[in-house]
Amino acid sequence: MGALRKVYNLSRLAGFDPVRMARTLRGVPRYLSDVRKYKSAANGGNFGFRWSNAKPFLADYFDDAGSAGGHYFYQDIWAARKILQARPSRHIDIGSRIDGFIAHVLVFMPVEVIDIRPLSSTIPGVTFRQADATNLDGILADSVESLSCLHAIEHFGLGRYTDPVDPNACFAAMKAMQRVLGIGGRLYFSTPIGRERVEFNAHRVFNPETILKAFDRLQLVSFGAVDDAGSLIEAADYRQYADSYFACGLFEFTKPERA
Repeated sequence: MGALRKVYNLSRLAGFDPVRMARTLRGVPRYLSDVRKYKSAANGGNFGFRWSNAKPFLADYFDDAGSAGGHYFYQDIWAARKILQARPSRHIDIGSRIDGFIAHVLVFMPVEVIDIRPLSSTIPGVTFRQADATNLDGILADSVESLSCLHAIEHFGLGRYTDPVDPNACFAAMKAMQRVLGIGGRLYFSTPIGRERVEFNAHRVFNPETILKAFDRLQLVSFGAVDDAGSLIEAADYRQYADSYFACGLFEFTKPERA
């Protein structure tokens, strides 16, 4: 099963999706039947059928109504709900998807976004800063009330997004987040978890214990997971995911008062 998964992933990297292609070929007879039905029922004019204007979408015959599962779908809702409930006066995000999690949060509050990549779009409610988040220079220690980094840390230092290649960049960034989080503040953090490895240059997969050790000055408030089957477990035991293949850990941290 693992070998088949690797072949499939390599095929997609080369621009070929064998599953999509199989569905497309399967849809050809249905499409030709629908063409005949439409041509016999249409009255010509601007909306009459012409092969020159045909644009077949053949795999859609076999799709569901929508995609509601997997890492990004669940993590975005998980973090956005927690921020809505907390109602911070200011929220900073590091590297999360603009068209996913950030869009969710923009419904109820503005967001400051830090990313090493440029942002060409002007988005109402987004204050953007292109910067290296491995140090978070310019942000004072203990100053951030609400902070997020969703499905981003696993890429740091792999060069995939033109960042400098540095095997320790992910750990430097986690230390920087820990430094800037305020006392009593919240960090919403997600990353792939399971059997620890780097799949260069796509991403890393972390043992959950590695994340907890990196945030050694923070306290874990809650832990959830999206398991290998793509299902959400909102209250989970992180120790049960050390042997996952490619799960997603949902970590909510706070910074306690110093003793």
